Amino acid sequence: MKPARIAIVVAGAFAAAAATSASAQDVTLRIHHFLSAKGTIQAQVLEPWCAKLGQESGGRIKCQFYPSMQLGGTPPQLFDQARDGVADIIWTIPTYQAGRFSKSEVFELPFMTMNAETGSPALWDYIHKNSMDEFRGVKLLAAHVHDGSLLHFSNKRVTTLEEIKSLKVRAPTRIGTKFLTAIGAAPVQMPIPQVTEALAKSVIDGAMVPWEVAPAIKLQEVTKYHLDTAPGVPKMSNSIFVLAMNPAKYDGMPADLKKILDANVGLEFSRHIGKVFDGTTVPGIKIARDAGGVFDTVSAAEYARWQKACEPVVADWIAEVGAKGANGKALYDDARALLKKYGG
Repeated sequence: MKPARIAIVVAGAFAAAAATSASAQDVTLRIHHFLSAKGTIQAQVLEPWCAKLGQESGGRIKCQFYPSMQLGGTPPQLFDQARDGVADIIWTIPTYQAGRFSKSEVFELPFMTMNAETGSPALWDYIHKNSMDEFRGVKLLAAHVHDGSLLHFSNKRVTTLEEIKSLKVRAPTRIGTKFLTAIGAAPVQMPIPQVTEALAKSVIDGAMVPWEVAPAIKLQEVTKYHLDTAPGVPKMSNSIFVLAMNPAKYDGMPADLKKILDANVGLEFSRHIGKVFDGTTVPGIKIARDAGGVFDTVSAAEYARWQKACEPVVADWIAEVGAKGANGKALYDDARALLKKYGG
């Protein structure tokens, strides 16, 4: 074989080896979030998801979990941690940063969502149609809502607007604060990890929290009275969540692993997360009942009063979004249409 031919063969062999090495590259995803490792999102969603990615990749995709803000920072900083590469993947409530995700927070408005299985794919579609600009700097993997907020109180039974007047109640987000103000409460906005201690020390009288997270923060130990909407009507409020990835981390993955990841995220994954969250409602109620909880439902007549009281919250949101250059009424109508499309 001529020297030139040998050089070509050797170069080809090196190229093939390099390609094989690249395709065989392992990827470890560092996942950061604000709840404990036993919380629904890690134990019931992300750990099975990572196991599936590992199985489909022949063990080449691995996950390292950092729950309870172990990589530092606070819950409102998680979104930017994904953008900046502090973590590879984060799960958070983006609206912990008030005013930054104003178009997306339409799903947090009062009496919008029925449940998480229908609300989550609607949110995913809505973001991709209307508010992807709010998620610049990250790769969005999933978007979902939870099983719906209700009100929990330590020492006072509440069933009417008159009874909630001036009570200090934890709000999860800016819109949650507006909802509580509209129904006469005195809102105190705080992330979920702070709620139990605040209730135990009587810093607040109650909290707006979904059943999904209640057992994880041991809410049943510091509350006795629980007020929810009736089955079959939209919940008082909700929060939006996203699973987001650092774009550079994604871009650095081998093409075959990107394909596996892409096949396991998106609308159907968002719907799946919603279904998992809905499945936590009954167990959460049972734990509170076993702890001696008292359960009330907002009557039909009272529900109508609450809806009427919250009309200014919707009107204010439409005006605020409009002031930023968007058509707030059209966005609101589109969100409701998407909820209807997916059965909510």
